[in-house]
Amino acid sequence: MSARININVSAIDYDKTSKAIAHKLTLLEEMVHEEDGFAMTDSEFAFGWHFFVVGVNRSLIEKLAEQMGSDFEQLKGKGMEKKFLTWIAKNMQNKEHRFKLAIKEEMESSKFGIF
Repeated sequence: MSARININVSAIDYDKTSKAIAHKLTLLEEMVHEEDGFAMTDSEFAFGWHFFVVGVNRSLIEKLAEQMGSDFEQLKGKGMEKKFLTWIAKNMQNKEHRFKLAIKEEMESSKFGIF
């Protein structure tokens, strides 16, 4: 099994957002001819937000980058993970989905050691 990139998702409406993310990633799997390329946890509710994690196989992101070519390189962000966050956020821009994305490992290794 390939390594996964874990993405923390904070959403106002878990059902709508999780279904939209799953739908977008399923379409991506079909586009790059891969199966079982992602997994999603259940949500935890706090402060009016639902928090959950989406694990995406690196191979899925690499295939997306390969298919998009220079368009992927032009996406905002340093590194493949940040560019993928930009890609998925851009593809899900919609007023009915209020959410925020962050790389899980980056949040846990804060330079201040808070997490």
